[in-house]
This record gives sequence, C-alpha cells and structure tokens, in this order.
Amino acid sequence: MKLNFQRLLRVCALGLALAAPSLSQAAWPEKPITLIVPWAAGGSTDILARVLSEGLTQSLGQPVIVENRSGASGNIGTTFVARAKPDGYTLLVGSMSTHTMNQALYSNMPFDGVKDFTPIAELALVTNTMVVHPSVPVNNVKEFIAYVKDRPDAVAYASAGQGSTNHLSAALFEKAAGVKMMHIPYRGGAPAVLDTVAGRTQVLFSAGTQTLPHVQSGKLKLLAVTEEQRSPLLPDAPTVAETLPGYELSVWYGAFGPAGMPPELTARLNREINLILKRPDVIKKMGDMGVLLTETTPEQFGQILARDADKYGKLIKELGITAE
Repeated sequence: MKLNFQRLLRVCALGLALAAPSLSQAAWPEKPITLIVPWAAGGSTDILARVLSEGLTQSLGQPVIVENRSGASGNIGTTFVARAKPDGYTLLVGSMSTHTMNQALYSNMPFDGVKDFTPIAELALVTNTMVVHPSVPVNNVKEFIAYVKDRPDAVAYASAGQGSTNHLSAALFEKAAGVKMMHIPYRGGAPAVLDTVAGRTQVLFSAGTQTLPHVQSGKLKLLAVTEEQRSPLLPDAPTVAETLPGYELSVWYGAFGPAGMPPELTARLNREINLILKRPDVIKKMGDMGVLLTETTPEQFGQILARDADKYGKLIKELGITAE
C-alpha cells in the first residue's frame, strides 16, 4: 500500500510538472508587456504601435508599454527582441527593412530576420510613392524614363541613406527601366523629402506618409506607387508596374515576438491584433497617413516574411547595395 501511495505521488507530481507550462500560458498575461519600436517616436510606425498598445491594454487587461529603441537602421531594438524570452512579454513592431533587407545590407548581423523571430501578424502596408519636383517636365512614368534617358547620370534621386527602402526602390527602378541616375543619400527621410521639395534633387521614392502632404500642396508631383496593385488609398495613382511590368516594392510593418513563442499565445495575439486593425476609427486614422491596414494569420505572415527575405536579399546582392 505504501509503495502504491508513493507511486501515486510521483505520478501526480509528473502530471503537475507537465501541466505547468499550459497553466502558465493560460494565465498570460500576468504582468505588463513591452512593445518595442526600433525607431524614434513620432513616425507612422510609432503611431501604429501606440494604437496597438492602447487596444491590447484594453483587451488583455495588462498595460502594453511602447518603448522606442532606435538606432542602426532598426537593428538595435530588433536585436533586443531577438534575445528576449519567448514568453509573450516582449514584442516588436518590425518592418520589411528590419527583417528582410538588413540581413543583406549589413555584415555581422546580430540576428536572423526570419529564424530568430515568431511572426504574429502583418499589420499594414505603407503606400510607397514615386514623386518628382514640379520643375521636372513629366506627368507619368513613361515620360520620366524618356527624360532620364536623355540626361544620363544627371537626374538625382534622394534617399534616407545608403541601403534604405528609398535607395532600393530607385535602384530597382533603374534596373527595370534601363536608366542611370545619381544617388544622393541623406541621414533620414525628412531631409531627403525637403531637398526634393526644394528642387535640389529631382525624384524620390518614399512613403506616402512623407510625400503626400507635399503633393497636396503642389510642391511635389505624384507619378506612381510602387506596389503591385493600385492602392485603395490612392486609386487614381497608377503603379510603376503599369509601365514597367514586374516592378514591385511593397513596404510592410508586422508584429513579432522572439523565436519559440508558444503557438497558443501567438494565435491569441494574432486574434487580438486583427480585431484592433478592423476598427473603423483605427482604419481611418492610419489611412489618413497613407497606411493601409491588413489582416493575416501567423502562418500567412510567416510566408510573406520568408518570401521577401529571399526576394530582397537576392536583389540587394545583385545590385551590389550595402549600408556600410
């Protein structure tokens, strides 16, 4: 009888040990959650993160605190999350650049943009625009290509820096159109926009969040968007691909956790995030900034991540672009 009782105790202890992770996950969240934004406060990514923070705080019953850890093209904050415990208490709002481009642009990267993260949900697509200064006598992509071909290496394009999304968009355009332009890299997107507005550079590929106010005021001309299909936010703007078939560069933001997050926790976060992104007030707020909210499962977002990491990694190497 004594032997059986001891055996029963051992079986019960083993059962409790096996159940402990599930019980712990069921209780999540038991404390505040940190949502890392790997860029400075004030941009569209930061605003989107704060919308998520507010919504998740309400639905999860624990504070979700946005923390900006900027620097090194997003690598500092992204590295912090890659090294965190996969317990759901450290999350990230990352982007196409941090997870698919930086791996090819920088040597000795401290993380792998695909393997070191759990994809939770794609959050949004940022309308990426092709704009020119009003002094450039063109009104569409076809005319612009002809204009540049008549002036090889004389037409300058601005970018937010070597290896930025702006740079990649323009380099891809040069390759597709068979033209050569002069690259003027700046330290950040704001000065690149301002110098294009001032006419010191002639063309810019940049997020609509930065260019559309100047288009509306007549200080820049919108020629096209760089996505595969026309943006619902700018239905009258043609795509570059309508002139150059195959040209496409879509800029997305997504929610991530460290690699190894429990599937149940990932699925719950995905559901809660998608509910926030469906709210009419959130759709309008982000839409007014040129940000189109999306909805995916973790699996769908993982496929997007893997596809773009392969696509842009190969393209960056082919074009010989580095950020160093």
